[in-house]
Amino acid sequence: MRTINPSRCRTLNPWLSLMMPLFLGLTAAAAESDMEKKVAALLARMTQTEKVGQMAQINAFQGQIPDDLKNRLRQGRLGSMLNETDPNTSREIQRIAVEESRLGIPLIMGRDVIHGFRTIFPIPLGQAAAWDPNLVRACAAVAADEAAGAGFHWTFTPMMDIARDPRWGRIAEGFGEDPYLGSALAAAMVRGFQGDDLASPHAIAACAKHFAGYGAAEGGRDYDTASIPEGLLRDVYLPPFKAAVDAGVATIMTSFNEINGVPSSGNTLLLRRILREEWGFKGLVVSDWESMPEMIDHGFCKDLRDVAVKSLTAGVDMEMQSTAYADHLDDLVKSGVLSQDLVDGAVRNILRVKARLGLLDRQRLSGARPAGRPSPKALELARQAVAESVVLLKNQGSVLPLSRGLKSVAVIGPMADDPYEVLGTWNRDGQIEDTVTPLAAIRALLGSSTAVHYAQGLPYSRSKDRSGFAGAVEQARQSDVAVIFAGEEAILSGEAHSRAHLDLPGVQNELIEAVAGAGKPVVLVILAGRPLTIGQVSAKVQAVLYAWHPGTMGGPALADLLFGVVSPSGKLPITFPQTEGQIPVYYAHKNTGRPPTRVPLLMIDDIPARAYQSAPGDAARYLDIGYLPLYPFGYGLSYTEFRYANLRISSPQAKLGDTLQVSVDLTNAGKREAQETVQLYVRDLVASLTRPVKELKGFQKVPLKSGQTRTVTFSLPVSTLGFHNSQMRYVVEPGGFRVWVGGDSQSGLESGFEVVAP
Repeated sequence: MRTINPSRCRTLNPWLSLMMPLFLGLTAAAAESDMEKKVAALLARMTQTEKVGQMAQINAFQGQIPDDLKNRLRQGRLGSMLNETDPNTSREIQRIAVEESRLGIPLIMGRDVIHGFRTIFPIPLGQAAAWDPNLVRACAAVAADEAAGAGFHWTFTPMMDIARDPRWGRIAEGFGEDPYLGSALAAAMVRGFQGDDLASPHAIAACAKHFAGYGAAEGGRDYDTASIPEGLLRDVYLPPFKAAVDAGVATIMTSFNEINGVPSSGNTLLLRRILREEWGFKGLVVSDWESMPEMIDHGFCKDLRDVAVKSLTAGVDMEMQSTAYADHLDDLVKSGVLSQDLVDGAVRNILRVKARLGLLDRQRLSGARPAGRPSPKALELARQAVAESVVLLKNQGSVLPLSRGLKSVAVIGPMADDPYEVLGTWNRDGQIEDTVTPLAAIRALLGSSTAVHYAQGLPYSRSKDRSGFAGAVEQARQSDVAVIFAGEEAILSGEAHSRAHLDLPGVQNELIEAVAGAGKPVVLVILAGRPLTIGQVSAKVQAVLYAWHPGTMGGPALADLLFGVVSPSGKLPITFPQTEGQIPVYYAHKNTGRPPTRVPLLMIDDIPARAYQSAPGDAARYLDIGYLPLYPFGYGLSYTEFRYANLRISSPQAKLGDTLQVSVDLTNAGKREAQETVQLYVRDLVASLTRPVKELKGFQKVPLKSGQTRTVTFSLPVSTLGFHNSQMRYVVEPGGFRVWVGGDSQSGLESGFEVVAP
């Protein structure tokens, strides 16, 4: 028997630690080289018809396989399909492609799995409110597993468009207004969908969209133009996409909008220079649905032939649904207008993704099966996601949490017992039979010991039928407390669902006011796909919980929150305006030459008649509502009290390449165990280009027991403090910086440091 010398092991272990990354890197490089050789060999065998075919993606035919589709499959003239939900049809489509075409190249089957497949999680904006990348990753992994089981290989998400205008309906699909938070969550969602191995039967390819600047559409109108200086584009709108690329995202989708006069599907700066050359992206770029021919309406292209030229030149590899490539690429190459290399490059990108998915090795062709009911683990994760995403905005007199010993509770409102509306926008595959509504969950939690009185009040959120008001008020009078579930239906947010007015639709405000007039404590729960202007109505109630559209397990999680099973920990990922006239309103604004202050300024009602108000009123704000939002970015209350103390920075000076340590002591001074999201903000005080008043540079979600104190430390690399200067170079300039650590973007302890030249 061989004796092992422990000292020898201790000597070898450091070498093993050093060599293992090198070994893994060599292994990965070898695998990538083999994949590239396989792709190159396949590409060399393809005809031009088969190459152009790989660049085409079409929508499914609702469980049918028309003869024309069969012919396209046999001729190799199709690379991908989306939205084929019938498993038998999906399997047959793949069989024809593999067994009856010359080269047997499978299709990539795509589906919009935006915030869940069968198990519906909170909308992405709601998930962002949890400020928890690990949670977002876990939710995406469940969605990937369910979608892959149904035969899908590709989802068209995450949407990481930075959005600062809540009128835009698609704000529901993104992560809010901040590039730092958006980057962390974008990378997490990509890793959740794709896992450690994209060829795994439990993984699907993610798609970073919409590249780029879609969230900056003028007026919050979907599909509208965006004017974004390149520095702002690089500092605010592109970082989440770069984070997704660094996380290994397999695909990128172009956006519908133009940026500075150039539509995204023909934008060489975005797709060639930044994405390919600067970032080294090797995946697949797909257009959005018919976004390529829409460049004709933009006034950027003359006809479909021109569309094909400009899109391929810019770097679009696959065309979704429209036919510019299929109709014109062959002739454009033959006539010398486009080079063969451009076509080959696009097809190589497509085949590379198919290889990563395991499709070229036939690893994933028989997986399509009917979607089953959500698993208990999936439902428990969905419940946790809701519990962590709901934001407590108001809790006057600590009316929440409600006691489970109440004799009676009135549950009121059009959103209280609707199993569909809680699922939110872009719910393609969730089923209402899986949904537990808030009313059902409250009844289940309280049991028979508490009377639960229910009144719908309104038949749906947009209704103006007041006939149910009297019944709702009566139920409130008979109860110890009234809980009103209000908001906007799922149809009111999402793509092409922008709103000019952001108040509660219909006559919900009147319903809430009427119920509040019953004289009992009122808790308002808002279910919505965007920030709403709820300032006036929230003033009439004692507590407000903002639940977004929470998904399948919204009801049980909300019951847990209302009755104190868990404490709210959500924080706003976007600023809430007082009124639409403040938009855009966001925390990382510029200071201006006449910044507003918290010193009271003259308001419109205080100005004397025929008077000219001079300096005291001259500031960047509004005469009628001031400058502060209704609720700031990062805001969210708890059932306990968190106290911050003893902010310190490891050094008063730092150079490029250094990393500062920023620490604070956090205490749970209340009586309940809870989580607090500690946020780190920085301001560059003087720069060659003016900088925002604050920028998020770190966050940590910290659980604390009652009475517990914990030191929270952030590592702050000096390299992260830079911006793109007027030459579009990323620079960190010497000078003074301020630091804040606290519970939202308008509070916290403050200190400072200086960046010095090397």
